[in-house]
Amino acid sequence: MQVSISMLLATVSTSCTVTSAICMAAGWVAIKKKKVDVHKRLMWLSIFFASLFFILYMSRTVLIGNTAFGGPENLKTAYNVFLTIHIVLTILSPVLVITTLTFAYRKRFDRHKRLGRRSAVIWFVTAITGVVVYLLLFVIFPPGPTTNHFQ
Repeated sequence: MQVSISMLLATVSTSCTVTSAICMAAGWVAIKKKKVDVHKRLMWLSIFFASLFFILYMSRTVLIGNTAFGGPENLKTAYNVFLTIHIVLTILSPVLVITTLTFAYRKRFDRHKRLGRRSAVIWFVTAITGVVVYLLLFVIFPPGPTTNHFQ
């Protein structure tokens, strides 16, 4: 199997998503154990990997393009619905994370805690659906054509 640069970047960026989710889960565990400094470091690490994902994803999208679903035609509608849900959550996640961080920065820990739980759950769902999208595009089915709307 030949590995394209698009597939390589998608693999690395998806790995960043998984790493970010793992760091967030570990940060959640740390705060449950009252390890505030560990929680902070893990959450910043999670944000770093999420940001790295975004940079890699946007670079791939702008420079190479997006890979179309290459699976069977009868699954295309279900895939597109699933992808739409993933995209909506992906747009919502950074807004929630920034708001959650703002509450922490302003020492509004009551709001930080309440929103942080919701933000983490939505981020986990976003990460899981992102991995599924990657698997559907590059592993389970052969990749569809890659198109670039920027060039």
